[in-house]
Amino acid sequence: MANAKVIQAKQDAVDVVTGKLKNSVSTVVADYRGLNVSQVTELRKQLREAGVDFQVLKNTLVRRATAAAELTELDAVLTGPTAVAFSETDAVVAAKILNDFAKKNEALKLKGGVVEGRVIDADQLKALAELPSREGLLSMLLSVLQAPMRNFALAVKAVADKEEQSA
Repeated sequence: MANAKVIQAKQDAVDVVTGKLKNSVSTVVADYRGLNVSQVTELRKQLREAGVDFQVLKNTLVRRATAAAELTELDAVLTGPTAVAFSETDAVVAAKILNDFAKKNEALKLKGGVVEGRVIDADQLKALAELPSREGLLSMLLSVLQAPMRNFALAVKAVADKEEQSA
């Protein structure tokens, strides 16, 4: 029979993962099988610098947490060795780092994830990772918003230059 302390420790671990699932803007599940220690260390370093929590977790523990967080659709990807990246601030950063790392290291495979409470598959995750960063999107928007004003200023300058040449 299992010791009460062991059961409580396991329940606490499930509660921690449930909290991370609920509080994360995005969660990415990956298969890390085939990566060596130095590759995993490099990946953890990149994720840590971006503020992403990366953990290797048992599938049964994650399944219990997904049940508590009402994200049971994620259970389909919880097979084999599983690493989970939790990002509480940026919905794209974890997917972007893991996808870029997977391009360089074929052993890392994206399985799926959760973005803002919605379960997505590996293909949707890769599409999300290919999007420009938030800053990139904002700069594109700013450029689009500035274009009419810039064109108007150029037209006014051209008229002023033409009148100056005529005089």
